[in-house]
Amino acid sequence: LQVHTFRGPHWCEYCANFMWGLIAQGVKCADCGLNVHKQCSKMVPNDCKPDLKHVKKVYSCDLTTLVKAHFTKRPMVVDMCIREIESRGLNSEGLYRVSGFSDLIEDVKMAFDRDGEKADISVNMYEDINIITGALKLYFRDLPIPLITYDAYPKFIESAKTTDPDEQLEILHEALKLLPPAHCETLRYLMAHLKRVTLHEKENLMSAENLGIVFGPTLMRAPELDAMAALNDIRYQRLVVEMLIKNEDILF
Repeated sequence: LQVHTFRGPHWCEYCANFMWGLIAQGVKCADCGLNVHKQCSKMVPNDCKPDLKHVKKVYSCDLTTLVKAHFTKRPMVVDMCIREIESRGLNSEGLYRVSGFSDLIEDVKMAFDRDGEKADISVNMYEDINIITGALKLYFRDLPIPLITYDAYPKFIESAKTTDPDEQLEILHEALKLLPPAHCETLRYLMAHLKRVTLHEKENLMSAENLGIVFGPTLMRAPELDAMAALNDIRYQRLVVEMLIKNEDILF
């Protein structure tokens, strides 16, 4: 819910009373467009159904909002990019490590924002598979709440700091339960894909460890603003992703 200035007379959709004032008369839900008094917003349940006309883009949009608006289990950008990568890129050397041309990655982002699931990311449009891997990584980096959420972050880091393998898996299980359903399902789908990438390691040279280096800071961001603490966490972020890939079949 965001403070909003309404043009013309508006009534609260919770209490049905007039919303007074010239500016900032109430709050509006960015997902479904609900208009209510600020004081009434405390009584409104936080389980709205996002309306596509209020969800203007794919990138930088809250993951749960996006999947609810499109009636999908996972963001369509994740499904489409992974399908494309698996159909023609699994043997590509340095997959996910090699960067694609940034202007073309930006093109893919704009195509998804503009056309949604009708975006054309085929080989005819983007011959270099590193453009598609770059677009997928950018999607995760642009999320307002990371795929591994700030709430779950400390538990995931705790698992990487633990030396006992059984205890690591136990803590990871607990950490996964802290993720919202859409985040957990997207993480499961991504880890299953990255596991398949490692099966082609002889050709693509991408082990679980290498993918952990790439995806650690892409999927996780430290909640604290302390730069030193965030820097120290980078090696644990890498380990978290490496463990998730290696134990994908047990954890999900």
